[in-house]
Amino acid sequence: MRHVTPSGREAFFPASELIVSKTDTKGRLTYANRLFCDIAGYREAELIGQPHNIIRHPDMPRAVFKLLWDAVQQGREIFAYVKNMTRTGDHYWVFAHVTPSFDGTGRTVGYHSNRRAPDRAVLEGAIIPLYADILRTERSHANGKDALSAGCHALSDFVASRKASYDELMFSLQSAA
Repeated sequence: MRHVTPSGREAFFPASELIVSKTDTKGRLTYANRLFCDIAGYREAELIGQPHNIIRHPDMPRAVFKLLWDAVQQGREIFAYVKNMTRTGDHYWVFAHVTPSFDGTGRTVGYHSNRRAPDRAVLEGAIIPLYADILRTERSHANGKDALSAGCHALSDFVASRKASYDELMFSLQSAA
């Protein structure tokens, strides 16, 4: 993978469309729909087999991805706001619904994600400030393990302060918008 520098420009996609992708259990892309390819700026052939984090934006707290991976690896679905980065360094926000995919015996064989355009009021009023705080906390630690742990505590403390589970909080933000 090549290094991409964030441009500071935001890209948007129609609220009526969904970005869809599938990965194997290691997070390598096995499917990307046309909208995913178009907004990310890659051809499908360039994405298949690549780690999904090819579109990871450096402004995303690691704690959010840990929460996401922990949930799907336990066989649960999760909803999360994610800031992604295009091939050119532009960014785009999504409200992601990530679910494990199972075979006939119930064994997890991969993950499926549908992403829609998020509500701007939720992003600006809650998610962007929250993620900035968590990221500052993570970046205040030189050791990666300590940074992740501190970020997870910051995220957990925020959720607890709202007296809701993470899932309840995500849905309350959506319904309040």
